[in-house]
Amino acid sequence: MEHPQLPSAPLRRAVVYASYDLTFLPKHPGAGWTRFVCISDTHSHIFHVPPGDVLLHAGDLSRHGTLRDLEVTLDWLKSLPHPAKYFIAGNHDLCLDRQYDEGGTMRGMKPRDIRTKVLTHNLQDLAAARKMVRSHALGKAGMHYLEHESAVYTAKSGKSYTIYGSPAAPFYSIGAFQYSPGEGKEIYSRIPPSVDILMTHTPAHGICDLTKRGIHAGCPELAARLMDADLAGCRLHVCGHIHEAHGVAVVGQNARNPDGRISVNAALPSIPLPVIIDLMD
Repeated sequence: MEHPQLPSAPLRRAVVYASYDLTFLPKHPGAGWTRFVCISDTHSHIFHVPPGDVLLHAGDLSRHGTLRDLEVTLDWLKSLPHPAKYFIAGNHDLCLDRQYDEGGTMRGMKPRDIRTKVLTHNLQDLAAARKMVRSHALGKAGMHYLEHESAVYTAKSGKSYTIYGSPAAPFYSIGAFQYSPGEGKEIYSRIPPSVDILMTHTPAHGICDLTKRGIHAGCPELAARLMDADLAGCRLHVCGHIHEAHGVAVVGQNARNPDGRISVNAALPSIPLPVIIDLMD
């Protein structure tokens, strides 16, 4: 497992809690700060999630990619107390990927772990899932689904955070929102220069992406995009996908962003502890 890589000197405009006691939570720093609670890869399971100002879920909402799996997670997220919740899909969330629609490139595929009714034959479920994540009911609950798109969160202080989400991940088996080598450059070129908070399902190559076999499984094309000068102001990157790489790294310190970018792999199955990030507005 890759261990958290935190700087030796304390951050000036951010506080990171990658290890803490769920029964004795770190105190919110107060006015002028925003608490982001980061989770990912919940796979239709329910976890203890501490309160905060904003909840960020970096994909793999469901276990098998069915509508019912998705409903379980959305009902749970809706019940959580965070005033604002931003979430993306991941490779398990087949019911949200249009590639499984009639005529889609993945239409004829059936993942090995779906033993019930073939998901890709139920077009009504696919349409219902995509409608559900953008429903008025979820919007009223402060929930925002991001699929290669941005949203703006306004903190109590008046500070605006631009949040961008992408469900994509490099192809490795049958799944959703996957791409082949060479296709990631175009996908990540869509990340706007104004982004403060980036959510991707995949990690970037070399950052919180180490598998139990010692392989860096993150995306090189995402890593290259994050090195572009126009993303120097990105303060927080939340991902998941590689469960055993749960942890935090701080990279890319620069004059515009002296604390650097906080990179969080928030996958919960291996370590069921959400990562808390407090940012000064």
